[in-house]
Amino acid sequence: MADAIRAGGRLDILVNNAWPGYENMVEDGDFTWPQPFWQQPAWRWEAMIGTALRGAFMMSRAVAPLMIPARRGLIVNISFWAAQLYEGNAIYGIAKAAADKMAADFAHELRSYNVAAIALYPGLVRTEAVLENAEYFDMSNSESPQFIGHVIAGLWRDPALMLKSGHALIAAALAREYGIADIDGYRPAPLSAADFAPD
Repeated sequence: MADAIRAGGRLDILVNNAWPGYENMVEDGDFTWPQPFWQQPAWRWEAMIGTALRGAFMMSRAVAPLMIPARRGLIVNISFWAAQLYEGNAIYGIAKAAADKMAADFAHELRSYNVAAIALYPGLVRTEAVLENAEYFDMSNSESPQFIGHVIAGLWRDPALMLKSGHALIAAALAREYGIADIDGYRPAPLSAADFAPD
C-alpha cells in the first residue's frame, strides 16, 4: 500500500472515513446497536477498532512521509460527538474518542513539519443507509455527502490551518466560518454537545 501511494509522489490531503461500524445493526430481527457493551457482538469491535481505526492509523502512517518533505499536508479523521458524549453504543464512543486522540497526537508530532491533523464532526449525512432508514431520523438539518468535502477544501485553503491542527472541529461551524453552503444551498446549523444531552 505505501509503495503504491509513494509512486504518485505527492499527497496533500488524507481523509480517514472508512467505517464499517454501521453494518448489520439488526441481527436475526434484533436491533443490537443499543445493547450494553457486555452484550455487543464481537464483530462490531473488530469493525470499528480493528478495521476502521486501524485503517486510519495505517493510511496516515503511509502518507505522512509524503507530506513531511513538502512541508504541507492535512490529515482528517472523520469523528463524531460520541468521542465526548455517550451516543448509545460504548464501542462507537471508544472508536470516536480514539480517532480524536489520534488526530491530536498526529498533530503534535507533525507540527514542526507544517502538516495539520484534525478530527472533523459531520452532522447527519444523507448516506444511502440513512436515506433507507429516513423515517427514524430528523432530516431537517441533514447534510449531503458532498458537504464535508467542500468543508475540507475550505480547511485546506485556510491560512490559519495550523492553528486548528490537533482539534476536534464541527463541519457545519467551519462551513459558516468559510461561507460554504451545501450543494442545495442549505447551510446546516452546527450542533453542540448540548444538542446531544439526555432529556
